[in-house]
This record gives sequence, C-alpha cells and structure tokens, in this order.
Amino acid sequence: MTAERGSPEALRYATTVDDSLVSLSDVTEIELRILRRMREFTIGEHSSLFHGSGFDFVGLRDWQGGDRFESIDWPQSTLTNFSPLVVREFEQPTTSSVVVLADASGSTRYGLDGRPIAAIVARAIATLGMSAVFFQDSVGLIVFDSRFRTLQGLRPRIGKNQVIRCLEAYQFGHGLQEVRQTIGLSGTVAGFMRKTSLVPVVSDFLFDDAGEVVRELARLNSTHDVVVVLVDAAFAFGLPAVGAGWVDVFDVETGRSRTVSRKTLRRMADHVRQWQAEVARMVAEADLDVIRIGPDPVEFDLALLEFVAERRLRRKVTA
Repeated sequence: MTAERGSPEALRYATTVDDSLVSLSDVTEIELRILRRMREFTIGEHSSLFHGSGFDFVGLRDWQGGDRFESIDWPQSTLTNFSPLVVREFEQPTTSSVVVLADASGSTRYGLDGRPIAAIVARAIATLGMSAVFFQDSVGLIVFDSRFRTLQGLRPRIGKNQVIRCLEAYQFGHGLQEVRQTIGLSGTVAGFMRKTSLVPVVSDFLFDDAGEVVRELARLNSTHDVVVVLVDAAFAFGLPAVGAGWVDVFDVETGRSRTVSRKTLRRMADHVRQWQAEVARMVAEADLDVIRIGPDPVEFDLALLEFVAERRLRRKVTA
C-alpha cells in the first residue's frame, strides 16, 4: 500500500508485511539495553537522577487503554454515565518532557529488503521514549508530512504504556489529534507543549525546503532543547544494477515520474549522502546538535542513549 507524500493517508497506513515497524519484543530489547547502559547513572558516586512522588494535578481526560484504574475519577465519570470513563492526569513538575517530531512522510515508507526508513524512525521513537521512562520523564509525539502541511500529535504523558501509544500513533495513526497551525513551524510546535521540552526531530530531511525547516528549528531552540536526529537514508537508495540504459522512476515526494539514465540511478545513494551531509552542515551552522543514525539498530540505540544521558546530566547540573 502506498500514499503520496503530503497526503493525510501518509500518516496512517501500515507499511510492512506484518503491519509493524517495531514489535513489542523490540521494545523489550531496547528497554533491557537502556537498563544495562544507564545503570552507571543510578549507582556509585553519582547523585540520584530521580525524584520523589510529588505530582501536580493538570486536568481531566477520557480514559484510554493502558491507563491505571487508580487514576479514574469516579464522581466525574458518573456525569458521563461511565461512557467514557474520566481519569485524572498528573504531572511531576521536576521532571522533563520529551516531545519527538517524527517524519511520517512518503519517502520514509520505502526502503530495501523489507526495511523502510520509517522502521528506523519508529525505533528511534522507542529508544527515546523508553529512555524518558527510565528518567521518569513524560513522552509526547508530533508526526508531520511533506512540508509540514499536516501535523498530528499525542500530548506528553509518563510511562511505558505511553511509549507504546506513541509507536501505535506513528505506525497506524491511533489516537493522533490535529495540531493547531500558527505562524511558522516553530510557533506551531511550541504551542503544542505546556513546558520547556527536549525536542528530537527524527527525519531523513529529504525535502526541498530543508534549509527553511532548519531555520524554524533554530527559532524553536530558543525556548526548547532541539536536536536533529538525521536518519542516514542512503541504504534505501542502494538499488540493484539494471540492464536497461534508461529507467522510469517515480518520485514519491512529488508524485511525478521521470526517465533517468542507468548511471544516474546507480549514483542515487551518493546523491542522498551528499544532500544529507549538506543538511548536517546547515544544522551545525544553526547551532543545533545533530545525531546521525543508520540501519544498524544496536549502533544507533547506543548513540541515542549516550545523547540522552548527557543531556539529562547537563540539565541536572544547570537546574
């Protein structure tokens, strides 16, 4: 199943044979890796990174699968005749909020050997989300399509169940709500968040206006902690050799077709590497941190974990 980049369908459809980009066993593997890697921050000479049980009440909302029954507000639920149930939502003010901006556009839904670029984006969501759970931080999600015409989000909440919800939202569109557009990408994203947050932007940046997007992210970085997680997408363009001298190709970004030479087709992966190197340069010039991740899940899990731990320790020192 395919969808044109920029269409609402690009945010909702499943992309692999088993309709799953990241499985629950993958999430468990990530969680165990986090526990092993982060153990040094919870024992020995390090002061605790965790906080007490004080929480602030932030509001009421409809019950969702995975919510604890202890959080149900029974008196309020009687007003809706228990359909739906109403739960109380709390927030720990001393913890952080992590809101992942995830690329759900058409280009991410393709790859080679049954592994689309979106699978790497989804695993990054899982790794960042489970790291936040380890540090008792809340996790939220914003997915975007081509040129950020459509943004849909899931507000930050605490817990492993929230990470699972974020993954289901990214893969299948479950629970996503429209993000109200304001002036510029930076204003739209900032308006979605209640407090200062860590904002990882996970994307292959294979769109024409990447420079303008980087400038908007730099503006957002003035009030939030923005980091670009650049998905190395060259592997998806390592196409097999073809015998024909000219080949018809379809551009999922624009929906247009064109005819290219065999030589041009063979160099597609190199073009992607050059483009992403230029994006990384623009990100660095905008004074934003960039993490490059590829198809090797262990390598990029560890890269993201090192980044999260460093950021968390930095926040503790400056708090």
